[in-house]
Amino acid sequence: MRKVLLIGAAALALSACDNDTSVSQRGPDPDLPEPRRGLLPEMTVPRPAAWGDERPTVPAGYRIEAIATDLRIPRQTLILPNGDILVAEGTGSSAPPMRPKDLIAGFIKSLGKSRVEGGNRLTLLRDADGDGTYETRGVFAENLNAPYGLALVNGNLYVANQDALVRFDYRDGQTEAGGPPTLVTELPSAINHHWTKALTASADGRFLYVGIGSNSNITERGMEAEVDRAMVWQIDAETGARRRFATGLRNPTALAIQPGTGQLWAVVNERDEIGPDLVPDYLTSVREGGFYGWPYSYWGQNVDPRAQPQDPEKVAAAIRPDYSLGAHVAALGLAFSTPAMGSEFAEGVFVGEHGSWNRAEPVGYRVVFVPFRDGRPTGTPIDVATGFLNEAGQARGRPVGVSVDPRGALIVADDLSNTVWRITPAR
Repeated sequence: MRKVLLIGAAALALSACDNDTSVSQRGPDPDLPEPRRGLLPEMTVPRPAAWGDERPTVPAGYRIEAIATDLRIPRQTLILPNGDILVAEGTGSSAPPMRPKDLIAGFIKSLGKSRVEGGNRLTLLRDADGDGTYETRGVFAENLNAPYGLALVNGNLYVANQDALVRFDYRDGQTEAGGPPTLVTELPSAINHHWTKALTASADGRFLYVGIGSNSNITERGMEAEVDRAMVWQIDAETGARRRFATGLRNPTALAIQPGTGQLWAVVNERDEIGPDLVPDYLTSVREGGFYGWPYSYWGQNVDPRAQPQDPEKVAAAIRPDYSLGAHVAALGLAFSTPAMGSEFAEGVFVGEHGSWNRAEPVGYRVVFVPFRDGRPTGTPIDVATGFLNEAGQARGRPVGVSVDPRGALIVADDLSNTVWRITPAR
């Protein structure tokens, strides 16, 4: 399928998104209202709807096209050296409900999901002549266990399944794996309340970083269920030796290394059930040995009394994140841009926002660009792809992973319409 839509939007401005959160909640110093607790959070889950002849809206001077459709829950993508695209497809296990409201919330959330079964595979897309049409598509590897994070290091393709980090040998231009993967190290998988395992590699390829989400919203299963959870692991790429790199990150869903600095960055999904505007999901640099608050506090030293017993020393040490994306936007994708994406997007990061479920007015459901200046996020996010919610409040798609092709293209995985989108300057 190849349909192109040139969008003649009025300007690449900071326009009010159709589901925008308050501007005061985005940036380095968000407004934090008082917590609001109730029996159940406000829940609005947009029901799925088809795109038909429509496509996501992109800024003036850019175009978007679907380069692959009818996939099986595409989550994250990886641009290979020859321009091929690997797509991780799959769905992880769900944690058993603990409370009646877990059953209710689980049912409501399920109404907004694709009915397609997860592929548990890697699909390879190839555009042999460089014209933007990916005419070749095939399965690179299958029988994986909810693959999510991807990284290519020194001829090795690493895949973060929900239960293990594995490795395939890879040579440039390869279209299929040469055999089953090799185990690098097991990853925490008991219960798997948050099953996704984000992955990136250090600039020199020596280390791999894996994001591991918590096993609860706010320690309802006890702290023993949170051992080695809500953190980023650093793993030796050759030996598989691992250690805790940073902790207190409730659900680090995407990781990326900043070009030129080697600094690790993450997007993190924060806790729920204390109101529609708490707690902001965020973008942050990740400091070695740093603690980011969960479960004892949020956005620095704002204490969450639900976590018992409390730990005042941990709260005092909690690092304030760099940049708020807004509460409940569910950021699942992160990629640093290049000048090839155009002057408006020359320095900063693209973020895929999967969209909320636990507030009356949905937020997220878009891809944004967070501008950087002097290596730090600044200003207000710019909408890059919107229209995933239609005028009737139905969801036509939900962005997950984002990848930047250095030739000048943003690749977006959409796990509701089961599509991979490609956004490019309309040269």
